[in-house]
Amino acid sequence: MNGHVKSMHFQQFMEPATTLLSLLLLMAVYSTRTVAASRNQQCWNSLQQTLKQTRLIHKESVDLIKTYKDSQGDMSEFFCKVSMNDVPDSNISGMEPSERIMSIYTHLQVFFPHLKRVYEQQTDLQSSTSPLLAELTRVSSRSRYLAALLNSFYQSLFPNLPLPEPAGWPTSLPPPQNIFQQKVYGCVVLKTYKNFLSNVSKELRSLKSKVCRI
Repeated sequence: MNGHVKSMHFQQFMEPATTLLSLLLLMAVYSTRTVAASRNQQCWNSLQQTLKQTRLIHKESVDLIKTYKDSQGDMSEFFCKVSMNDVPDSNISGMEPSERIMSIYTHLQVFFPHLKRVYEQQTDLQSSTSPLLAELTRVSSRSRYLAALLNSFYQSLFPNLPLPEPAGWPTSLPPPQNIFQQKVYGCVVLKTYKNFLSNVSKELRSLKSKVCRI
């Protein structure tokens, strides 16, 4: 068999192998893109659900402040203009998306004992049928669901970066207060929480193009 014939046989052997290799490469690329698209869609859905819940609680927090003022009697506007320490701030910190989401989650957890304290104080000041107590309960419940959504969203994006345990965070609740201080404290907590939720909504909207490639 001369060299020309050997070359033809080699080419005939290689052409199917090359075609098969090309097909395998195309399938691998398609599979990778399909997996990436699925993950991005899951990320988008999770982010949208978290954002929707945040907007709902923010809206309810606006109504809650109005109900709070209506239930405090005279000087309610004054109560809500007084500044007070020992209340979580509404700012979100961090440079990277993981740090920003973690900041949202930790800030949310820090607000929980303050919301609980406001509820306990208002239980002593309001009747058991007060709409304020019902609204406080609803906002607190929805907020805990939001924390669960944020946890799930964060873990899906950054499985190797665990969130800190809530038990390790200081609550820095204020010392015992008189009735005037309680009324001021309640309004400051609710106003700050409303502002925090507004910041969370803005932050989640900005994350769309950073963590979900759709």
